[in-house]
Amino acid sequence: MTKVMDNIKDGWFTETCILWPGQAMSLQVEEVLYHKKSKFQDVMVFKSKTYGNVLVLDGVIQCTERDEFAYQEMIANLPLCSHPCPKKVLIIGGGDGGVLREVVKHPLVESVVQCEIDEDVINVSKKYLPGMAKGFFSPKLTLNVGDGFEFMKQNQDAFDVIITDSSDPVGPAESLFKESYYQLMKTALRKGGILCCQGECQWLHLELIKEMRTFCKTLFPVVDYAYCTIPTYPSGQIGFMLCSKNLETNFREPVRQLTKDEVESMSLEYYNPEIHKASFILPEFARKDRCLMRRDWKEPTSMLTFVLLSPLKPSASSSSSTGETVSSRFHEWKNKFGKGAEQYQRKCPFLLALPSFQSYMLFVCIYFSVVFEV
Repeated sequence: MTKVMDNIKDGWFTETCILWPGQAMSLQVEEVLYHKKSKFQDVMVFKSKTYGNVLVLDGVIQCTERDEFAYQEMIANLPLCSHPCPKKVLIIGGGDGGVLREVVKHPLVESVVQCEIDEDVINVSKKYLPGMAKGFFSPKLTLNVGDGFEFMKQNQDAFDVIITDSSDPVGPAESLFKESYYQLMKTALRKGGILCCQGECQWLHLELIKEMRTFCKTLFPVVDYAYCTIPTYPSGQIGFMLCSKNLETNFREPVRQLTKDEVESMSLEYYNPEIHKASFILPEFARKDRCLMRRDWKEPTSMLTFVLLSPLKPSASSSSSTGETVSSRFHEWKNKFGKGAEQYQRKCPFLLALPSFQSYMLFVCIYFSVVFEV
């Protein structure tokens, strides 16, 4: 406890961490309201001068009353509004109750299971962060105080949406950013299920985000990355990794667009349909990174399967028409894969001038080199 209290000097709490070396975040402290060591971590709540009550775990700010809504609303509504019928939801972590508060607001959600390993965080939040913890009193909730890993192992093919509200990838939370954890979530999702996880900061953790996106693409047909701004998180920004088992999911176009009345009735202060779409538009330094760019088609393997299993028809004509020209085949590809095929017509117009067999093979080679980055 002394180590965390050392973060408070001359009336200011200062957050430092090995994940953001060379920079710090400070808030002026009016009063320390709670400080104890739980079974799992150091838990502190203090009243700040300008950001309300602040929850700190192991010396790192988890939320403040002033700006918490930005993160909670986005991590909840990005997946919920991308699923056609999110009846059953699982939340891993989120002991402060903020994500739960937003999930139970959603009109299509019928039941929510929350797994939080540290009961002290729940109790402290109910007392000192009542505006966030109100979701714990929802009749939709089944609260499981325990290990989310073990819970998912015992509950497979069970949820429409899984949301992981984790702290940063140091200590116990490090495992929540690994491929094995995403594989476990995949098995716990129903057919067509969606997951959304805390995805760190583009300014600080671009390599980690790239690594996560790369292994996610081996597990799910649709993967995308969004972000929001929030003043008290490192560098003022936090991201979200979204994955879907449904080939037809387009995270950038919510299947359920909340009306203005719904936004008001749900008391949303950050999320709306426009911010949903805008959150996937990345700054140029991140957009240029191929690992963070969305593919124009939704499922590489399905496109490859279609191409390989669509042999070109032979012809008895001369070499210029040795087979069906790729022009007609291209239109078939275009009808099935839209912009994905159109992109290669623009980039490789010479394909249309070649006999079909050569064009066919070139198309496959180009496909492999771009999609699988070989």
